[in-house]
Amino acid sequence: MTAAPRTRLGKFDPRVAVCVVYVAAMFMNGMDATIVNVALPAIGAEFAVAPSATSAINIGYLVALAVCIPVSGWLGDRFGTKRVFLAAFGVFVLASALCGAATDLGQLTAARVLQGAGGGVMSPVALTMLFRAYPPAERIRLTRVLVLPTAVAPALGPVLGGFFVEHLDWRWGFYVNLPVGVAALLFGLLLLPEHVEARGKRFDLLGFALAAPGLGLVMYALDAVAQRGPGSPHFWGFGLLGLVLLGVLVVGQLRSRSPMLDLRLFTDPAFRRASLILFCCVAGFLGTLYGFTLMYQGALGASAWETGLVTLPKAVGLMAASQLVGWAHRRFGPRRMIAGAMFGAALSFAAMNLVQAGSGAWVAALVQFASGFFVGMASTELQVVAFATIGSASTGGASTLFNVQRQVGSALGVAITACVLAAVGAGAATGTGGTADLAPYHAAMLVSAGFALVGVLLALRIKDSEVLPPTPKPTIEREPVASERSEM
Repeated sequence: MTAAPRTRLGKFDPRVAVCVVYVAAMFMNGMDATIVNVALPAIGAEFAVAPSATSAINIGYLVALAVCIPVSGWLGDRFGTKRVFLAAFGVFVLASALCGAATDLGQLTAARVLQGAGGGVMSPVALTMLFRAYPPAERIRLTRVLVLPTAVAPALGPVLGGFFVEHLDWRWGFYVNLPVGVAALLFGLLLLPEHVEARGKRFDLLGFALAAPGLGLVMYALDAVAQRGPGSPHFWGFGLLGLVLLGVLVVGQLRSRSPMLDLRLFTDPAFRRASLILFCCVAGFLGTLYGFTLMYQGALGASAWETGLVTLPKAVGLMAASQLVGWAHRRFGPRRMIAGAMFGAALSFAAMNLVQAGSGAWVAALVQFASGFFVGMASTELQVVAFATIGSASTGGASTLFNVQRQVGSALGVAITACVLAAVGAGAATGTGGTADLAPYHAAMLVSAGFALVGVLLALRIKDSEVLPPTPKPTIEREPVASERSEM
């Protein structure tokens, strides 16, 4: 059963309302993922806890996010995307206020868990609303909307985080969500259209019982390896248990008539390839963002604010890409465009090795701009390609799977970067001659470039004919025959 789209203001285009709330919600969600990292030292100092203890702030968020993503598709289809989105968005905004008001680490961690729960439902439902509002032929026009929350927000996080830590207070990293969030909630309440896909859709209790702990344990394990290294028993123990649960989940979901995670969507070639490429793209992107931030602050001695400023060109590159992706889509087609962008991303990740103690901030800024530009081109086109052949009824399930891969890919990129730093020896503060030892960081950048190169190989398997709408054949007017002319 599908409800007709409606809003409380008759003439206002509901599709514009979907774009506005999508950008607001996803921007806050994406920025929070990186803005908190810069503030962790200041949080630890204020609460008088060891730096390692502050990792609970991120672990709680990531685990709650992973646990709630699988149920988002069912909630949106069963109760309506508008109702579920606004409820999840409201939880996220409320949790942001609680984070800022926390008086100890326990309160902050609990608030972050609540924030992750809201974000885990909010993100897939927002993407579902967006792609249900716009048919495949019109989605390339959404590039200016898609790139802002999905790519620019993580790049802006360190900038704002560094500014708040040095000039205001770390709490503003959470309070900044309140005015935007409240305004977007009121806007969405008045103008968003409602869409209920299936009121009687059955809840897959067994699927949730496997997916929630399975994804949660995997995300916890990936964060554990980033914090404690590849030898961590938390990584091996919880990681293996999570993978076993996910393995059982896959078997059960493929046999279920009403699965929570519709894994059969991966039989769609366009969705499968685009999802895998995006997995590689975000793993490399977040890996370099994490590794470069550590290198520029830890090894090169820059402040949080200086590090944020030098990574700002990444966001500029992402926005520049959004202006050209529509033209590139028409000029080159998805296959060549994505393959070229992923190859450019690989080169830019590797080029971060050019950043040295005496290279100057302009070198780092130029490389950051390049990485942002190519990742913006690839990630925006990939979202269009992934949903090009997905019907409206399956959009909710596809959005859930797409976001699961995005989150796991992001965490995997950070975890592998941390493993490389530990394995190569980032613990050594200096190299020969007393200079900073950048070799571990440079090795991590090359690993991230490897992720992007895998994306290139996958992109070469994309078939433009599978994702581009067929070109209509021109109609040729023929001259009437003699019998027809006599009748005229």
